[in-house]
Amino acid sequence: MDFLIVLLSLCLLMFVAYRGFSVILFAPIAAMLAVLLTQPDAVPSMFTGIFMEKLAGFVRLYFPVFLLGAVFGKVIEISGFSKTIVRAVIGVVGAQRAMLSIVLVCAILTYGGVSLFVVVFAVYPFAAEMFRSSDIPKRLIPGTVALGAFSFTMDALPGTPQIQNIIPSTFFGTTTWAAPVLGVLGSVFIFVLGMAYLEFRRRTAKAQGEGYGTGHVNEPEPLSEENLPNPWVAILPLIVVGVMNKVLTSAIPIVFGTTQKVQLVGHEPLITQIGPVTAIWAVMGALILGILTVLAFAWKAVAAKFAEGTKAAVAGSLLASMNTASEYGFGGVIASLPGFLVIAGMLQAIPNPLVKIGVTVSALAGITGSASGGLSIALAAMSGQFKEAAAAANIPLEVVHRVAAMASGGMDTLPHNGAVITLLFVTGLSHRQSYGDIFAITVLKTLAVLFVILVYYTTGIV
Repeated sequence: MDFLIVLLSLCLLMFVAYRGFSVILFAPIAAMLAVLLTQPDAVPSMFTGIFMEKLAGFVRLYFPVFLLGAVFGKVIEISGFSKTIVRAVIGVVGAQRAMLSIVLVCAILTYGGVSLFVVVFAVYPFAAEMFRSSDIPKRLIPGTVALGAFSFTMDALPGTPQIQNIIPSTFFGTTTWAAPVLGVLGSVFIFVLGMAYLEFRRRTAKAQGEGYGTGHVNEPEPLSEENLPNPWVAILPLIVVGVMNKVLTSAIPIVFGTTQKVQLVGHEPLITQIGPVTAIWAVMGALILGILTVLAFAWKAVAAKFAEGTKAAVAGSLLASMNTASEYGFGGVIASLPGFLVIAGMLQAIPNPLVKIGVTVSALAGITGSASGGLSIALAAMSGQFKEAAAAANIPLEVVHRVAAMASGGMDTLPHNGAVITLLFVTGLSHRQSYGDIFAITVLKTLAVLFVILVYYTTGIV
């Protein structure tokens, strides 16, 4: 019965997310429903003592990353740098290679620190124009964008500043550059198989006489031939974010040591353990420097739209962080219920520690429809067990970090995933038209986790 209560709560959250209701509103409702059916008198205490504490703890740690990432993405957009990068990549790769061009553009922007949601809006007009001119079915655009933005640059490539690669660092004391070789190999695996799949879909459609199609909705306006910044200037902020993320990741422990103690007048000393926050501080510093770089080279263009642009960025970052924080609070409550012990026991039956981590994270990411939410829930509830199992098997925590991060970005893209819903809305397509290709990329992404685990056990490389 306890297990069914937990399952009911998870299904409720998944259902309301799929139907488009706010997770911020329904995550506490679903969590408290589970408590009500398990131990009714504990509802008030569980809400204030676990749900709100977990929610607030997540916001305290990660909101600055969400905020700075949103602002960075917005200034990249209003400066015209994103359009320049898209045109430059298309010029290098060739307009005839529409799919490869869009995948590379999405990958460059997300690895450079631009939010996944911002990338969707920035790239879609170019994707539509290129697919139309190449007579490729419009329904293949979402799968193409998903491969470039929602897969290897989100959590596999070492150093990526996306939140899915940051969360494990606070639990395992690692950095965003954890297991670099495995991350690169996993990324190549996803990219090669993903491109092969998309090309297969394109050729099949062409053989059947299917082109771009007509009668589409949300068709973008024709692209204007406006004067855009120099491509090398446009890509410089992305390079700054990537390089400074690496530099700061190495420099912060050297500068601050393992523990920083700050004596405040009239207060207790403020003591900070540097290990768990190194990755967060490094990404924050890198994004700030990236924003300043954009302002230095495009002050006039950005200043004209900065006030309105940053309002939208702040609103978006608040919504994104609170969505994930609510799911984190939900996971904290569920993990404290007897029914979760049944689930944990089932997962404990998986003998291999890395496979166990991958299955656990991927399952919870799929149930919640959020990579960061599922990852946070899994690590909040079971990171201690994961570390013990890894230590017993002599597996470096860097490998655990990479497997957990990559697993979060696999089955999270079920139909109720927020990024999937946004992508389909922006492109004017339906789940029926385009979700199959997104799901196929999800399957390849999940297989990449098993590939990385196999490579590690076969070679021992990290």
